[in-house]
Amino acid sequence: MEHIISVQVENKAGVLARVAGLFSARGYNIESLSVAPTLDPTTSMITIVTQGDDPVVEQIIKQLNKVIEVLKVVDLTETNFLDRETALIKIHTRPEHRDEAIRIADIFRAKIVDSSPTTYTVEVTGDVDKVEALINLLKPLGIKEIVRTGRVAIAREAAKVQTRREIQAAKA
Repeated sequence: MEHIISVQVENKAGVLARVAGLFSARGYNIESLSVAPTLDPTTSMITIVTQGDDPVVEQIIKQLNKVIEVLKVVDLTETNFLDRETALIKIHTRPEHRDEAIRIADIFRAKIVDSSPTTYTVEVTGDVDKVEALINLLKPLGIKEIVRTGRVAIAREAAKVQTRREIQAAKA
């Protein structure tokens, strides 16, 4: 099962290496990693996407909490959250496909941020499904290169934060 883990850390050299080292030392893969300073320049927020069952992720969280520079660890998968990813996609644009590339980009509210006689570079931001859907539609036109940011996530603000189980029970 996919888990999105938010880790607030002290903004110091080597902290990211220690956090990532916890995963590699235990043989866990990081599928996506994003790091940036918060409003407080002395702290940073790390967003990690990983796969694992609940006991594995619980062990990861316990180990992260042991790192001295780690201030807070939250498995966002247990809450109602928002996540986004940005991708830059460079596509070949033969003259007969240029209009189609523009149309596809417009449908996804993506922007063409660079153009040459033979390529367009498209920028898209959204949830993972949106980014994947755009990539799939652009593949037949000929994707030359893709660069993705990795996901960032934040818990939704609510009167009461619901757990994943509560959300699923409400849907049933």
